[in-house]
Amino acid sequence: MPVFIEYPVGLSQQDQTDLQLIYADLPPALLAPFDSVEQLLLAAQQHGLVVARFNGRLLAAALLRKDSDSWQMSHLCVRGLTRRRGVARRLLSEVAAAATNNAAVLSVQPVSAPGWLLDWLAREFPALAQINS
Repeated sequence: MPVFIEYPVGLSQQDQTDLQLIYADLPPALLAPFDSVEQLLLAAQQHGLVVARFNGRLLAAALLRKDSDSWQMSHLCVRGLTRRRGVARRLLSEVAAAATNNAAVLSVQPVSAPGWLLDWLAREFPALAQINS
């Protein structure tokens, strides 16, 4: 089964549980400016979220704020059990393509993604990706 990228408006109880699992092992320093996973998830409900779903369960998530000409992604995280399988790359690739289709520039906050992923994004989408430092 393929991994589906979604921009959920509402979250089921299972989705909320999955998000808790996704962010459970995120180091506190990477939660900034939030003090807890709960605060991060509240911000996601207010500003937007993008998720990767497989077999009905969420594997990855990131905050995604979409303005008319600029999309900002932060706090990208993949559930520990499914890391190193290309889920984050797929999510970033799909969001970057969607931003392009909407004539928007995708900006990825560096605290939310490892360096290799930011390097890949810059190489893969040089005209699109704006990486903040």
